[in-house]
Amino acid sequence: MELAKKIRLPSARSGRKAKGRKVGVLGAGAWGTAVAKALAENGHDVTMWAREPEIVASINERHENSAFLPGVALPHNLRASGEPLDAANGMEAIFLGVPSPFLLAAVKRVLTSPDIMEGRPLITVLTKGFIETDRGPRLIVETLEDYLPGFYRGNLVYVSGPSHAEEVSRGLVTGLAAASSNGRNAIRVRELLQSRRLLVFPSLDVVGVQVCGAVKNVVAIAFGMLDALKAESNHFGDNTESMLLAAGLNEIQAFGQALGATHPETFTSIAGVGDLDVTCRSVHGRNRRFGRDIVEKDALAPFKDAADLIRRIHLLGYLPEGAPASGFVRALADQKRLDMPICRGVHRILDKELTPKEFIEEYLGGLAGK
Repeated sequence: MELAKKIRLPSARSGRKAKGRKVGVLGAGAWGTAVAKALAENGHDVTMWAREPEIVASINERHENSAFLPGVALPHNLRASGEPLDAANGMEAIFLGVPSPFLLAAVKRVLTSPDIMEGRPLITVLTKGFIETDRGPRLIVETLEDYLPGFYRGNLVYVSGPSHAEEVSRGLVTGLAAASSNGRNAIRVRELLQSRRLLVFPSLDVVGVQVCGAVKNVVAIAFGMLDALKAESNHFGDNTESMLLAAGLNEIQAFGQALGATHPETFTSIAGVGDLDVTCRSVHGRNRRFGRDIVEKDALAPFKDAADLIRRIHLLGYLPEGAPASGFVRALADQKRLDMPICRGVHRILDKELTPKEFIEEYLGGLAGK
């Protein structure tokens, strides 16, 4: 990516890694666990924080996260704890993988760590989405910078890319973007994570990479709905889906530029079109699955509106990050006066203002009228 052109880096083939470090991972979902496994396989001593006692026991006793990554054997140098400070104290690097609705609360629980208070550990964010604040929805990195000690302003690293946990945990070749205003911190994360099967590309576009990671989930919900409608209609096909994907990428780029993205190539890289494509098309995608479930299983029936869905989203049995993100994107798009019909349409469906079929017909009709 663009930073690699400015700072001489070891080649992806070199296999260069940081020597074994003490690393903490907050969040034991599928993605947090996959990253923790990759770190441990690189020789680092990894401690994960899991909220659920049964996950702590599963990781420590059976070396498996049976709840979120069943069947994946975890290295013995990866342990879990039910105390978040165990994954913060004494660590040289901390990775934050808690889902966006709960991330800020988790970070507040480790602010008393003496190491964090002194700005010693490198902090990397794995979470996609936005955080609701008193100032409205905000991107994750800028929100965390308001709570973490001042040492961390401009020094956090944000990691994103086309990276389903199910494939990363199985060692399938994957590329990630590590974005930071401090380019050398992005390189430090590269050296912690990179292996022959997990390639990490430094970037300076913190806003752009975050926007791509958050908004692609909203587009993937629309893609899932269209995918389900395609099976019951003679009007929609692969061409229609590709048109939706391309239009969704345009919305992501316009949104990113309005929020301050710095590098246009971010949106045509693995962080942009790469992540959007895999999230929309992969069978592992929770947001695509949610879109299909809305059409095929009437998944919105138990909920009064979008706000009720977010309050009781646990009833789905999985967390489609695009659901809460859709409301934040709609609010920010209104604030920036952006035309984002796909993202706006997804939120209108979740808010029960219209049905998926009405949305698709309305959207395509609008395109035909242009």
